[in-house]
Amino acid sequence: MREMTVYGVSFDLVGKQPIVLLRTQEGNTFLPIWIGHPEAAAILMCLQGAEPQRPMTHDLATSIVASLDAEIRQIAVTELRENTFHAKITLVRNGTEVELDARTSDAIALALRCDAKIFAADHVIEESGVEFEGDEEEASRRLIGQDSLADLDPDEFRRFLDTVSPDEFASEPDEEQ
Repeated sequence: MREMTVYGVSFDLVGKQPIVLLRTQEGNTFLPIWIGHPEAAAILMCLQGAEPQRPMTHDLATSIVASLDAEIRQIAVTELRENTFHAKITLVRNGTEVELDARTSDAIALALRCDAKIFAADHVIEESGVEFEGDEEEASRRLIGQDSLADLDPDEFRRFLDTVSPDEFASEPDEEQ
């Protein structure tokens, strides 16, 4: 297992899907993980320090864990099976560890809210990681074709999610609507 950091969230222009980029703590290897729009919004809000008016699902889960006198110690991206990343959340309560199966995007959103460490299995990084030499911004652009969306206004992203149609997601970027 290698420790990872959340490098940012970007948007795949071809598939019109958000991508969270994890980066190895000690190097310039990136692990791109395609995620859903709600999870991207949850991760972006946390990265930007934005506070929702009411608790979102990941905020609620964090509150539930804390109210049970437990903590999320770490999350780990454990495998890639049939093009889907799998993760485990490690909870600790009264000295006892409990591992929960989770969607990777949800695990990352929770880890960010709890300041929990993020890990990825070596074989997952070897299979799906992309290593770049040089400038990080250039690496990000080469990975997904554009800069990070970390500077995007969460309200603007939410408005986009509220107004985009299913047909727009089904079409190619160059197609006329």
